[in-house]
Amino acid sequence: MVREIFSLAKQKKACILFFDEIDAIGGTRFEDSTGESEVQRTMLELLNQLDGFESRGAVKVIMATNRPDILDPALMRPGRLDRKVEFGLPDLEGRTQIFRIHCRSMNCEKGIRFDLLARLCPNATGADIRSVCTEAGMFAIRNRRKQVTEKDMLDSINKVIKGYAKFSATPKYMVYN
Repeated sequence: MVREIFSLAKQKKACILFFDEIDAIGGTRFEDSTGESEVQRTMLELLNQLDGFESRGAVKVIMATNRPDILDPALMRPGRLDRKVEFGLPDLEGRTQIFRIHCRSMNCEKGIRFDLLARLCPNATGADIRSVCTEAGMFAIRNRRKQVTEKDMLDSINKVIKGYAKFSATPKYMVYN
């Protein structure tokens, strides 16, 4: 499949291939034969296409992951990936703006203090903030209201951010807070 994708991309004048969640196939290889051989073959073909004997021409490859720590060192070797761009967690102003963006399409009461909400989510990602806003909407729906209140937002922060922070599925962060 990877070979066909690259050959199709080379036929075009210019092409960008985007691989999201590359850690699903680009994780560290292992010797265990537990049915992961197809995943490993896919990654090896990807490495083959990235190296190749002929140039990729106008084909640019972009890969994204939220788990760079588990990527195979062969994938991260210089020459395969030209640049590494990291996006850190949003700062206070960024989180405030993310709250405003997600609440723009919601029916919220006037006077919600987005800066307070952002302060209560110090290490939250944009996806976490979106989950908070969605859960706040669910609180309003459950209470048969048409507007989301600041209390709904605070309750959803306690449920989404504080509640899920107790345990993490990531081995590196597998600690109780």
